Amino acid sequence: MRTEFETLTVAIDTAGIGTITLNRPDALNAMNTQMMCDLRDCFMQFYVDDNAARCLILTGTGERGFCTGADLKERRGMSDATWRRQHAVIEQAIKAMMDCPIPIIAAVNGAAYAGGLELALACDFVYAAEHAKFALTEVTLGIMPGAGGTQNLPRAVGQRRAKEIILTGTPFTAADALAWGLANKVVPGARLMDEVRAVATKIAANAPISVKQAKKAIDKATELDRQTGYAFELEAYNRTVPTEDRQEGITAFNEKRKPVYKGR
Repeated sequence: MRTEFETLTVAIDTAGIGTITLNRPDALNAMNTQMMCDLRDCFMQFYVDDNAARCLILTGTGERGFCTGADLKERRGMSDATWRRQHAVIEQAIKAMMDCPIPIIAAVNGAAYAGGLELALACDFVYAAEHAKFALTEVTLGIMPGAGGTQNLPRAVGQRRAKEIILTGTPFTAADALAWGLANKVVPGARLMDEVRAVATKIAANAPISVKQAKKAIDKATELDRQTGYAFELEAYNRTVPTEDRQEGITAFNEKRKPVYKGR
């Protein structure tokens, strides 16, 4: 498992909690081409080796910026062909995040604008600092969301609210994000990582195969009709039945002790 990247810091602790930190604080963690490549390569690893961690946290360095989107200084004067090649990389990164079998929590520690908000939306859920700000500003720059924003935002806040957010490009607060269903919890900035690690610890303590299968089934809930989705759920459920962890969970319950799950 590679943990050394030019624009990211990656650490996996003994509980199986991986923290991926966007690390370009001087640019408010804006994504240059290198960061896009690093994100793609980092998250693809967890698809290949889904036992490398039990829960992932995505956050940014510093207190002002989670990620302010693509680095527009780098994009100034960029040719159409180069722009498309660069965008293909972030497309791969977003797909790798959405395909990641391991739960990903966004810890939004500051501004999450444009592609930065799309990174957060590609995670499974969002915790935010009280001072965090959000926006999808692409239409104010002559483009539109292209990293999953038009697909993931309506699933979080509903179609009408998503249209307002995207078509106006207007920033909104963490309190708005919470009220609209984009953020699961808003806390003081100083407590953000403690709160996120606490919920990540709960996820990491559960049976890994069960967590992965449940995540897959939930993801299908908005894509399939209910009967087809239920059929998918049953297929996912049946894969947990022959596991050692299923036996351990029942045994630990009856022995009145904490289960020790091994992911098999």
